[in-house]
Amino acid sequence: MTGPHGMDSRRFCADGRPRARGLSVAFPGQPGPWNAITDVPGLEVGYVTLVSGSGPLVVGEGPVRTGVTAILPRGRAGVGDPCAAGWCSLNGNGEMTGTTWIDEVGAVSLPIVLTNTHAVGSCHRGVIDWVVKHHPSLATEWLLPVVAETWDGYLNDINGNHVRPAHTEQALDACAAGPLLEGSVGGGTGMSCYGFKGGSGTSSRVVPYGPEHYTVGVFVQANFGARHELTVAGVRLGTLLAEDDPLGQSSWLVRDAHRAGMRPGAGSVIAVVATDAPLLPGQCKALSRRVPLGLARTGTASSHFSGDIFLAFSTANPGALTSRFPHGEPGPSEYETLRFIPWGRLDPFYTAVVEAVEEAVLNALVVNSEMVGRDGHRVPALPHEVLLEGSRRPGP
Repeated sequence: MTGPHGMDSRRFCADGRPRARGLSVAFPGQPGPWNAITDVPGLEVGYVTLVSGSGPLVVGEGPVRTGVTAILPRGRAGVGDPCAAGWCSLNGNGEMTGTTWIDEVGAVSLPIVLTNTHAVGSCHRGVIDWVVKHHPSLATEWLLPVVAETWDGYLNDINGNHVRPAHTEQALDACAAGPLLEGSVGGGTGMSCYGFKGGSGTSSRVVPYGPEHYTVGVFVQANFGARHELTVAGVRLGTLLAEDDPLGQSSWLVRDAHRAGMRPGAGSVIAVVATDAPLLPGQCKALSRRVPLGLARTGTASSHFSGDIFLAFSTANPGALTSRFPHGEPGPSEYETLRFIPWGRLDPFYTAVVEAVEEAVLNALVVNSEMVGRDGHRVPALPHEVLLEGSRRPGP
């Protein structure tokens, strides 16, 4: 499907920049028309990107390199209609709110928001404010949004309280279907990945199931990995890209990076997996557990200093899994029914998650530019020419 610039959205970003496929990186599997999480019918994504200032860090003033990403699983009209959901943590040095309630009821029914580590509270409040405004009937009960984070303090004034509740509302208001921007946008604005500029990335896979076709979509906020680990299409490119590595070279800049809390391999990654395939909550959790296999294809071993947390949900079975207060005594037909794919038929969906995660991470790297942030901290962009050369080499 073509995007706003008349180019194939599977290969080019919504603003015309090439994605990993646009650089001829070969990936297995069949992507959806947008090659994005928004290929899942009804799902919408919105961004607010905050970039301002330069020079020395002044807490509360900047420089600012951060933002908010909002995901509406069933779109604006479907807020409050639960989706079967499950989550897992590969390494727990991070935060995703609302997970204990997901464990309890096996569902997520509110917007999902991604941001920086110290903005979780503001975004949580922002989701509540937005729901109160647009879905007031839901606000008569408790609201437990899912807000997840990665750390952007190497480039951003992370302690400056620049992300406000209103920014979350703006990101939710901006949610839309269709092709997505990637790279340094939304919650991924100030993130780094494998020593290069990272951030927001997405991909999807179409999974045939008998006469039906379902979509598995992935969105990542990529802020992890050391340079030497980077692997593209099965080829270890880290040694080819050892130069210009501010976060990994032995120099005064590395010492400065360490003082700023950044270590090679540290960071975090949040992945959101969505599908329209009918699944049980436990099956969604099983999908989330396949995310690390896709990350591993890009080279990471998951650092102790990296918070690697993953959420998966299914938009099938609308109207089921409600946990709201019942009224009166249960009637004779007050039961819920879930249609789901048999456990023994899930392997193609697992494969789709792994393939889409790998591609989403590489899209976050490819659709990007160098960024300079607080105190002159610089993160270079992944050089496309080296990627093109290296990805043509045979794997090990």
